[in-house]
Amino acid sequence: MKPHFSALPRRAGTAALALSLALVSGCKDYLDVPPQGQLSEDAIRTDPTAAQKLVDGVYNAMYLGGFGPDINGLQFVILTDIASDDADKGSTPNDYGDALTIDNFTLTPTNGTVNNAWNGYYAGISRANQALDKIPLSPAADAVKNNLLGQVRFLRGYFYFNLVRLFGGVPKLDRVPAAAEINNPQFQQRATAADIYAFIIADLQFAVDNLPLKGATETGRATKAAAQGMLAKVYLYQKNYQKAFDLTNEIVQGRSGAYALYPTYADIWRTVGANSSESVFEVQAGINASCDNSAVQLYTVSQGPRSGGRGGWADLGFGFNNPTTDLVNAYEPNDVRKAGSIIFIQPTAPAGQRSTGTVLWDGFRIPSKDSVENFRYSYKAYHSRTKEANCGNNDYLPKNIRILRYGEILLIHAEAAAQIGNTAAAQTDLNAVRARAGLATKPATVPNIWQERRVELALEHDRFFDLVRQESVTAGRIVPIFAAQGKTFVKGKHEIFPIPQAQIDLSGGLLTQNPGY
Repeated sequence: MKPHFSALPRRAGTAALALSLALVSGCKDYLDVPPQGQLSEDAIRTDPTAAQKLVDGVYNAMYLGGFGPDINGLQFVILTDIASDDADKGSTPNDYGDALTIDNFTLTPTNGTVNNAWNGYYAGISRANQALDKIPLSPAADAVKNNLLGQVRFLRGYFYFNLVRLFGGVPKLDRVPAAAEINNPQFQQRATAADIYAFIIADLQFAVDNLPLKGATETGRATKAAAQGMLAKVYLYQKNYQKAFDLTNEIVQGRSGAYALYPTYADIWRTVGANSSESVFEVQAGINASCDNSAVQLYTVSQGPRSGGRGGWADLGFGFNNPTTDLVNAYEPNDVRKAGSIIFIQPTAPAGQRSTGTVLWDGFRIPSKDSVENFRYSYKAYHSRTKEANCGNNDYLPKNIRILRYGEILLIHAEAAAQIGNTAAAQTDLNAVRARAGLATKPATVPNIWQERRVELALEHDRFFDLVRQESVTAGRIVPIFAAQGKTFVKGKHEIFPIPQAQIDLSGGLLTQNPGY
C-alpha cells in the first residue's frame, strides 16, 4: 500500500521545526523537544507550504514507540491491554519486569513504562504547541490555516485524552513557554483532571468546527468525523450522554462523510482494510518509496507469536499481549470476531497422528503448542511478512494502528442513546454491530452494550479505560473482575498509574504523586 505523507522522512529531519525551546538548566524533560529540523521562522512567514510541515511533524510524533518515548507503541499496549482483563503480559515469565508489575498491579513510580509513555505524550504535545505557535505566521489563507490548526488541536486533544486517562491530572502545557517562564510552576505542577478535560474539549471542538469532511482532505489526516468521534468519546467519559449522542449522530446519519462497517471483520486489521469505509482515524504506517521505516517501532513484532527457540521455526515476535481465557469466554458461540481477534495455537497431535498446526491467514504455519511460549496472541496486531508489504525490518512492520473506527462510533452512539432513553436508536446500533459478527439481536441495555464493546474492541487498547469509567457508573464490578484473574485491584489507587518518579524529581517535587503510590 502506498503510504500517505510519503515525502516525509520519519526521524529528526521530519519533525515539527527547528524552533525548539531554549531550555535553561534544570528545565523539565517533558518540556524538552530535540532539534526539529531546519525550518526557519522566515520560511514559515514566506512559504505557504511551510505550515503544513509543522503539522506533519505532529503526526510523525505518533510513530514514537519501541522501548523509549511512546505514544501508540508497546508501552501503550502494556498500559491498556495488558493492564486489563483482556490480556496477560505473555512472553517468558521473567521477560520485561516493568510489564509484569503493570499486569499484576504491583508497579511503583519507578516503572520505566509509565515514564516512557509520559515522555512520548509530552513530546507530541510539545510539537503540537510549536506548530500552533507558528502556523498563524503563515501567508496561507485563513481557511487553510484553520484547517491546519484544527488538525494539530485534534492531535493535542488525543494526546491529552490518553494522558488524563493514564495519570489523572497532569501539567497543562497550552503553549510554548517564553524563555522567561520556562521554570514557571504552572508548567510543572499538575492541573486537575477536570481542567485537562476542559482543555481537551476545547481543542476537539475547535477541530470539529474547522476540519473538512472525509474525502475533502488527504487520506490519513484528521477529519470532522474524527474530531466528532473523539469528542463524543470524551463526553462519554464525562457522562455527558446527550452531547456524545449528538456528535456521533452526525456521523451515523452520514452528515460527516461516508462511513460504514467494513464487511469482513478480520480484514479490518490487514492492509486491505486500512483506511477503509470503517476508518475514522488511524496512524498511517504504510511503506513509502524510500523504505524509511515509517511505522510505530515494535508495535507488531512485540505482539507476535514467540517460539522461544522451540519447534524448529523462526518466530514472529516477542510474544507480548496474550489474550486471556476470560476474553476467550466472553465471546458468544459463532461470533466471527473471536477468530478475527485471537490467534489460537493448536495443541500437539496425539501419538501417531500428524498435526497441521496453526495456519495463519497468509499461510504461515506454527507447528503446535509445544513450539511456542504462549498459546494465544493478538491477530489484530499481526502483519504478514509475505502477503503484505514491508522493507525487511520487522521492528518497523508497516501496520496502520486503528485509533477510531465506525464500529466504535456505533457503540458510543448506542451507549449514549441507552443512557438518555432512546432505546430505538440504541437497538439499531447494537443490531448492526452484532449482525456483522454473525449474531442475533439482543436487548440494547447498557450492560449489553458494554459487553459488546469488549468483544468488538478487544485488544484495541480501550478495555482498561472502559472498566475504570464503567466502575464510576456502576460500582462494584472492577475488583471482582480482576480478583477472578488472581490480581488485586485497589479502588482509589489503580484506576490511574503513578506519576513517574523521574518526572517528580525533575520538577523538584512540584509534581505530586497519585494516591496510594
